[in-house]
Amino acid sequence: MVRGRDAGDLAENRMLALAVLQLLEIIGEAANRVSAACKAEHPEIPWADIVDLRNRLIHGYDSIDLAILWDVLECDLPPLVEQLPILLRELGE
Repeated sequence: MVRGRDAGDLAENRMLALAVLQLLEIIGEAANRVSAACKAEHPEIPWADIVDLRNRLIHGYDSIDLAILWDVLECDLPPLVEQLPILLRELGE
């Protein structure tokens, strides 16, 4: 959704920003539902940070810093996207 875009696009395109926020909230909600055992087996995934981001987006929706959000999209999300298929294969899903 943000491939080929930059932080300015996120700031200028309200629909894009809302869509990205919603998707990050969903990722955080999914991470929150992962069992404690699975989280313990995969400490390489920053589970608490993912859930904390979700909580910040949900409860602090009126004060989201889009520059910080863009950093999450650029720096934090790509490694997670790489790790999740491996985890899902291991879980047999």
